[in-house]
Amino acid sequence: MTSTAASCLLSLIMKSLEEDELCFPHLLNSSCRNAMRPHFESMLTYILLSSISLLTVTLNLLVIISISHFRQLHTPTNLLLLSLAVSDFFVGLLVFFQIVLTDGCWFLGDLMCIFYNVLDYIITSASVGTMVLISVDRYVAICEPLHYANKITQKRVKICVCLCWTCSAFLHTVLLKENLEEPGRYNSCFGECVIVINYVAGLADLFLTFICPVTVIIVLYVRVFVVAVTQARAMRSHVAALPLSKFQMTIAAKKSEMKAARTLGVVIVVFLLCVSPYFSVSLSGQDTLFNVSSAAFVTCLFYFNSCLNPLIYAFFYPWFRKSMKLIVSLKILQPGSCERNLL
Repeated sequence: MTSTAASCLLSLIMKSLEEDELCFPHLLNSSCRNAMRPHFESMLTYILLSSISLLTVTLNLLVIISISHFRQLHTPTNLLLLSLAVSDFFVGLLVFFQIVLTDGCWFLGDLMCIFYNVLDYIITSASVGTMVLISVDRYVAICEPLHYANKITQKRVKICVCLCWTCSAFLHTVLLKENLEEPGRYNSCFGECVIVINYVAGLADLFLTFICPVTVIIVLYVRVFVVAVTQARAMRSHVAALPLSKFQMTIAAKKSEMKAARTLGVVIVVFLLCVSPYFSVSLSGQDTLFNVSSAAFVTCLFYFNSCLNPLIYAFFYPWFRKSMKLIVSLKILQPGSCERNLL
């Protein structure tokens, strides 16, 4: 009798533990299991992702308000930064969804699952596309300065940005067509958020979203770096040989363009460092070699890039620091604040 009682007690304990590990305990046979992790690790992950999300949303919102509000900042280059800030802002919002998935359970339903994943793909692709446009902008500014004003206009930049977002949305709508037609079709249990892309579509996405854009970015910026070094040497020789008054405006303009190229170069390098590990896993197909902690680190690094961009602007761009002070102090609500001089 004692043995039977102990057996029953053990059975109840095991059942209770099993139910505690389920995403939906009332669905014993069809619920996904909750990933059981140490409490400290779970809390640290929640705090880290929440901080990244809040900081990313806040800082990029400041960039969006700054460039949108102050007319002096309505330049082609800044319009590209605005597009990047919009994508980074949405990345910050998506991190909240990532928090939901931290323990391996999805409680928001199949429609929200597919919405989250499609939006994630679109935003990532648009962000990479914007980086390519920034590289083209700096290439023309440094390598073809006499034609910059004619080639890079606000109207053309707006068209390119719209095309970038539209093509990104169209591409991933096509690639995720089966998932969109029947949300949750690949889920094996309740509480799972899974999308599946076939092998050919996956390769196409990897090539169009990462390999090809990154190649273009690297080639253009290597060219920009070589030309910038050559021009810097030429300017020093001209200053030494001729009166400064004849060249001071040209030199100031050149320095401004090179500073912008250097700043945006930092943005691009940081971007590549943050997203390369994430895409390298997809490229190698060896995601099974990564444990949960490594996967979490790669994902956090990928999302953290969107938080770093505004910090880079704050470090290199005086206009962003000035505009932040005006926004935080609510001076942008004053009449005529949009005409303030920030440069």
